[in-house]
Order: sequence, then structure tokens, then C-alpha cells
Amino acid sequence: MKIAIIDGLGGGLGSQLARKLSSCLPSEASLFLLGTNGIATQKMLEGASGMGVTGEKAIIYNLGKMDFLIGPLGIIIPHAMRGEITPELATAVADSPARKVLIPLDQPHVHLVGQQEARLSELLEEAVEAILECCREEG
Repeated sequence: MKIAIIDGLGGGLGSQLARKLSSCLPSEASLFLLGTNGIATQKMLEGASGMGVTGEKAIIYNLGKMDFLIGPLGIIIPHAMRGEITPELATAVADSPARKVLIPLDQPHVHLVGQQEARLSELLEEAVEAILECCREEG
């Protein structure tokens, strides 16, 4: 079972997810840390076990090999994360057959409605639980 975390900018969200997931994933699961830039990849690799790759082409190449993708909503929105999510990358993530767990964070040009107010820590816990539930279903 291959699980990818995708993040950009400073990698803060991805690093929190990587730490939480690497401590509780089943032994047969592999964690892949896909950063849109080197800082994000390095941040995700700190304190987490997994393989890291950086950049649009490396992310797109690895997407087809993943069973699950997790990251902020922006990974499917072209030009999100201050332009780090290219249209090609957003399309590749959205088109990937992997099951996706998206964290509903507003983007400057996208406002989500119908969402309950929740702290980031609560959203991350919910996302980790969703991945663990998917692992149990697949296992």
C-alpha cells in the first residue's frame, strides 16, 4: 500500500501529516513525501520515515504508483499555493486513480462553504483517521 502526502510552500502541513502517519501506519504501508519545492520536501522528511521527491515532474511520475493521496485542497486547484500547483500538476492529481483525502483549507481565490469551523489540528487528525480507515479496508 503506497500513501503519498503532497505539500508545497514551507511544508508545514505535510510535515505534520508525515509525523502523524509515519507513527501509526501498518507495516505493509509505504509513505511517499511529494514536495512541490525542496523546502517542503525537506520539512516533510524531518521526523518522518518515507521517501521524498521534489518538483512537478517527480510528483506527476509518482502519482500513478500511489494507492492514496493526502494533502490540502489546493493540490487539485491550478495556481494554488502561490502558483506552485501548476495546471498540469492539479490535473494529474485530480486524474490519479488513487483515493484522495483532501484537507479543506481555503485558498486566496477559493472560498469553501458548508464547512464546519475546525482547528487545523482537528482537520489533520480527521485526515489521518481517514487514511487509516482506508488502509483497514484495503488490508
